[in-house]
Amino acid sequence: MYNTIIVPIELTHSERIQPMLSAARTLASENARIVLVSVVEDMPGYVASQIPSGVLAHQEKEVRDRLETIAGETGFRTDVSVRTGKPAREIIAAAKENDADLIVIASHRPGFGDFLIGSTAADVVRHAPCSVHVVREIG
Repeated sequence: MYNTIIVPIELTHSERIQPMLSAARTLASENARIVLVSVVEDMPGYVASQIPSGVLAHQEKEVRDRLETIAGETGFRTDVSVRTGKPAREIIAAAKENDADLIVIASHRPGFGDFLIGSTAADVVRHAPCSVHVVREIG
């Protein structure tokens, strides 16, 4: 059983959230802590400079609020983290910072492009400092 579990949440793929949380619940110890992590990808500077001030902060607040709602439904001690950067790198950093025992991550069926450049889940599996449980998308 695992004590600290990182669950990366991609809010645009809400159908993946419950299967990941279910896997985390199954693998968690009685006093486990689950850390929900959502990563907002970096924007190039020339794009960010064109966005009105406050929009990015508002987006981060919306993401945090949605994560807080999900956290309230887990039944475990749950923390939330909204990070900015490359998803795989930030998920791995969150695992290191929280001294995680496990990362539960969703993965779609790999396509040809994934074999050339790799998916986020594949990068996390290759570079994680802890065990990784991949929840495969069905269908």
